[in-house]
Amino acid sequence: MNETTTCYIYRSPIKDLMYLYLKEKEAFEDLPAPLRKRFGEPEFAMELELHPERKLANADAATVLTALEEQGFYLQMPPKDPWL
Repeated sequence: MNETTTCYIYRSPIKDLMYLYLKEKEAFEDLPAPLRKRFGEPEFAMELELHPERKLANADAATVLTALEEQGFYLQMPPKDPWL
């Protein structure tokens, strides 16, 4: 899997630092209903060219690419707070 994939990233208005990566732009109807409800109305953040070697702040690019290929989306959860 060395090719580049365009993905579309949306932020959750409900949960800070929760992001949704989609293989298809605005393909929200394909998401499971519980995920749509928990995520809220997606807010477009950016379009990104993704490849396995790309460095992401809070996700592994290869894992994101696999999820995009297998299920059409990747949900990035907020990092765990070390103080809790």
